[in-house]
Amino acid sequence: MENGAVYSPTTEPHCKEPRRPCGCTRQRLKGWRLPAKVLQAFLSLLAVIFEEIVEDCTNCAGLYFFEFTSCTAFLLSLLILCVYCTVAYETFGKDKVEKVNFWAMLAIGVIFLLASIVLAATNSGLVSATIACVFGFFASMAFLAEAAVESWHSRKQSTREHPQNSGNTQGTAENHPLNESS
Repeated sequence: MENGAVYSPTTEPHCKEPRRPCGCTRQRLKGWRLPAKVLQAFLSLLAVIFEEIVEDCTNCAGLYFFEFTSCTAFLLSLLILCVYCTVAYETFGKDKVEKVNFWAMLAIGVIFLLASIVLAATNSGLVSATIACVFGFFASMAFLAEAAVESWHSRKQSTREHPQNSGNTQGTAENHPLNESS
């Protein structure tokens, strides 16, 4: 009995989580988030592709602005998707990632919408530029829709955590007399 056989450990050793390939997971993109992120990247990529097909332009400033914006939107959407799917999410923390995601989606959506308007105004009637402009509008709506949904969810969650005092406190003890005869 002195060898310690009677006193065996009562807890099991902590097991490590199973190793994921490349550290990737879709765990944090549940529900509508994964399709939304994929749709944003896909629409941005289509806008880039159709913008690159444009062969000549009379007023190229709008086309160049759209090219820069659509390419940047595509790369940033992929970057944010990678952050959500890798261990970088834990490294940065949920609050920081959510805040950066919200502001990035809002900024990308607004700038992409502006670039699409500029391209539509300066387009010389080329079909590929018109198609790129349409995909630009669709992509900007996808980015802005995510920002709007995130804003709505955060407001809903903050009112759930910090309810407003409506001033109607009929059930509280302060409104009842101490010696109430019932």
